[in-house]
Amino acid sequence: MENRFEPVLRAAGVESATLGEQLFALVDALDSSGALRRTLADPSADGEAKARLVAHVLQGAHTSTVAVAQELVRSRWSADADLTEAVEHLAFHAVLASAEATGTLERVEEDLFRVARALAGQRDVRRILSDDATSTPEARVRLLDAILAGGATPAAALLARRATAKPRGRRFVTTLGHVGDLVAERRNRQVATVTSATELSVAQRARLEGILERAYGQPVQLNVIVDEHVLGGLRIQVGAEVVDSTVLSRLADARRRLAS
Repeated sequence: MENRFEPVLRAAGVESATLGEQLFALVDALDSSGALRRTLADPSADGEAKARLVAHVLQGAHTSTVAVAQELVRSRWSADADLTEAVEHLAFHAVLASAEATGTLERVEEDLFRVARALAGQRDVRRILSDDATSTPEARVRLLDAILAGGATPAAALLARRATAKPRGRRFVTTLGHVGDLVAERRNRQVATVTSATELSVAQRARLEGILERAYGQPVQLNVIVDEHVLGGLRIQVGAEVVDSTVLSRLADARRRLAS
């Protein structure tokens, strides 16, 4: 579906951000109504009837948004939640495509990582930005805007606001990381998040990039987080894969061995 959506995004150019916002609105409608979600994902229901229903839900939306949504609901889904996830996935890509059209996609990646890095030692702030139970979306967005301080690209600001306004059961920083992976995917790169006790030198970064590029067979974007609690070594995460060589990790492993 993503590949079929790309020509639509290229044709929309900068306006693909509007398509993304309209698809996010559909995500919200699906999340707020179990009956609607089950009906649109029901494999036994008539595809054209579902297409008419989703067009009604998206009344007033761009014709491209409606067409994409109709193609999605005509498809077969093993679970109704899968449909919602697919709509959200395309919404993220639509906003990123708008940044690609303006040549700011790399800036978006940098902006999102900058926010995540700024929150590394701010546990209470991270909790508030992810807490849909005790704070309002408006309050969380105001807090985020204070953190951004007007220094983010429009696409990065839109995606970060979405991540805190509608966390959908995820942590705010987790969603930023997921979007960062989508940026890397669009740039045909892997993202490696490296946690170190100190800043890496230019030579160290180049050496690590070379090792990871040989291991993964494609260019790698290094995002380095400095954490003084890491006593030595590096923690490297590429997608779901973690290579942890920190001193703390080795100490924890030694304790487990002694306890066994």
